[in-house]
Amino acid sequence: MKTLIYSDRAIKQLDALPLSAQEQVTGALEQYAMHGVGDVKKLSGREGYRLRAGNYRVVFSEDQITVIAVYVGRRDTTTYR
Repeated sequence: MKTLIYSDRAIKQLDALPLSAQEQVTGALEQYAMHGVGDVKKLSGREGYRLRAGNYRVVFSEDQITVIAVYVGRRDTTTYR
């Protein structure tokens, strides 16, 4: 299992989501950190990856032992800026 770390920005964004969305996003991130399973794609044009959890996206980076969540939010036109 990889260690899951949330940036300060990601924590604030996660706290602003409805409870059901918070559970959906954290569950998807934990599943990815534990088993490497999830709807993950490498971002084009910048470093990092995105994880899809329903209508929400998590932008993160990872190495051999950690997954660092940088952005959490609803998928829209400004998600990947």
